[in-house]
Amino acid sequence: MAKPLLTTPRTALGRWNEDLAAEEYQRRGYGVIDRNWRCPDGEIDLVMRRDDMIVFCEVTTRRSDAFGTAAMAVDQTKQVKVRRLAAAWLAAHGERRVEVRFDVAAIDGNRLEIIEAAF
Repeated sequence: MAKPLLTTPRTALGRWNEDLAAEEYQRRGYGVIDRNWRCPDGEIDLVMRRDDMIVFCEVTTRRSDAFGTAAMAVDQTKQVKVRRLAAAWLAAHGERRVEVRFDVAAIDGNRLEIIEAAF
């Protein structure tokens, strides 16, 4: 028997905000080609495509700025990890000759900011 998926308020908020970011990318003409892609090294929140550009997006959320903004959560360590995961995603999907961009979808309170080419 399969284990039931446990949804915590934090997980539900994360999914909600990923949905919000995905909808914004679609509004901007991107197709969402993968969500929450996992491998042994971690997870990529969103992968989008427009023409020959593949965008890997880290979605971050902060309810308040008491511990910094949402964008500040994507520090150098996180950037290195996302780049490593992107390389694994590209290899797993046979993508070779494409442009790649790394974005951050920062959600502070109820405000979404898409930071293109964040790193």
